[in-house]
Amino acid sequence: MEQIVDIITTIVQVIIVGIVIFRLFRILRPFERGLIERFGKYNREASPGLNIVIPWVERLIIVDMREQVIDVPPQEVITKDNVNITVDAVIYYEPTDPKKLVYNVGDFITAATKLAQTNLRNVVGDLELDAALTSRENINTQLKLILDEATDKWGTRVVRVEIQRVDPPQDVQDAMNKVMKAERDRRAAVTEAEGEKKAAILTAEGERQSQILSAQGEAEALKAVADAQKYEKIAVAEGEAEAIEQVFNAIHKGNPSNDLIAIKYLESLEKIADGNATKIFLPAELSATLGSIGAISELFKEDKEESDKLADE
Repeated sequence: MEQIVDIITTIVQVIIVGIVIFRLFRILRPFERGLIERFGKYNREASPGLNIVIPWVERLIIVDMREQVIDVPPQEVITKDNVNITVDAVIYYEPTDPKKLVYNVGDFITAATKLAQTNLRNVVGDLELDAALTSRENINTQLKLILDEATDKWGTRVVRVEIQRVDPPQDVQDAMNKVMKAERDRRAAVTEAEGEKKAAILTAEGERQSQILSAQGEAEALKAVADAQKYEKIAVAEGEAEAIEQVFNAIHKGNPSNDLIAIKYLESLEKIADGNATKIFLPAELSATLGSIGAISELFKEDKEESDKLADE
């Protein structure tokens, strides 16, 4: 019997020693901080790693230093233009001083939630509905500044505040949907009209360019024809000039007599008379020409008399 009592006593001692050892050595993780109280009074702060806490004499309070999130429940807010909307938000914060977080506020989550709801009503209540729907970034910034300043004495820092939704009443939503639909229809009509306008402008521009190119082509063609005719006339004129010059030189080299010139002149008159003209204009110096013709006729007579004499003989 005594042996059984001794065994039980030994087991109890081992258990007590184990509990004492377990409660004596406490390990904190990297993102944790500890507050150690001795007989109910703050004694020191425990850092991550192995810490010694005297059982039944000291008490360890562990504080999570990671960034936390608070979901602010939806609440109704009346805007500046008397529209009742439903707004909710999310708050991201991180502890900066574990001692203040534990001793300066009893329930930080509840206190921060109520503070966010109150200031959310104040900030959104100063805005009209359109501004409240389109100015979320402005609302987030104002709430962050207010909450960060208010929670500084609680040993926390507000990282950011995000408005999750802003829901106006159903009738207001229906009216807004109608307005948006009308605006989209207007934009579609404007876009279609602008497209037709641009198409008409491009078509007219294309026709104008086509007419310009056609006119330029015709002008270039006429210019080419004129240049060709000009070149032809210049070539013919140059050829005639060279021919006249050669004839003139040949005549002067041949030293023609007046009788030969008169004969050539008559041949020219014969060609003129062969034309289709009903009237023939003779040159003014006709008397000189007729004198040459008379001299030529005398030559013909003399030649005839000589031929008659030769025939008689």
